[in-house]
Amino acid sequence: MSLWRDFNAGIVRENPVLRLMIGLCPVLAVSNNALNALGMSVAVAFVLTCSNLVVAAIRKIVPDEIRIPIFIIVISTFVTISDYVMHAYFPEIHKALGVFVPLIVVNCIILGRAEAFAYRNPVLNAVLDGLGMSLGFGLALVSIGVVREVLGAGSIFGLQLFNPAVAATVMVLPPGAFITIGFLMAGLNKLENKVR
Repeated sequence: MSLWRDFNAGIVRENPVLRLMIGLCPVLAVSNNALNALGMSVAVAFVLTCSNLVVAAIRKIVPDEIRIPIFIIVISTFVTISDYVMHAYFPEIHKALGVFVPLIVVNCIILGRAEAFAYRNPVLNAVLDGLGMSLGFGLALVSIGVVREVLGAGSIFGLQLFNPAVAATVMVLPPGAFITIGFLMAGLNKLENKVR
């Protein structure tokens, strides 16, 4: 597979949220506003790209029998770095995201890409896959966050657009996440059908 296809696959065709429907727990929990969604997207991008790089680099020396525990150690190392950096430099976002940053360790997107792609491909391909999947995850998460914040709170990235009294409060609650994901999936399917 070409490098471009490795990168591009995760953006639309294999988008983790809108196509594969994996990693939805943090998506539902942290996408109630755009800033939280962006913070989680950056953390996931860092962890996914770095863990893919390391897993691909050590793939020939890791025995098959212990590869999953090794992957979890690699992933947890980058999650810890991400958590500490976020706590030190972005305490408000860190507080808002709460336990969901440490839970990136067991996010099926990260472990799934390590197992299905990084462990079976060279370093450059694995890094591009990590970047593409991260970009797809981030685009979906931020899109969901923007829609939910605008419709549910009348603001975007904390900037008030209209009176929050007329906002649909349900959009910042968990049902709003499901509604938004459903409409984004439908829109993506419609767009894909038109392109075919």
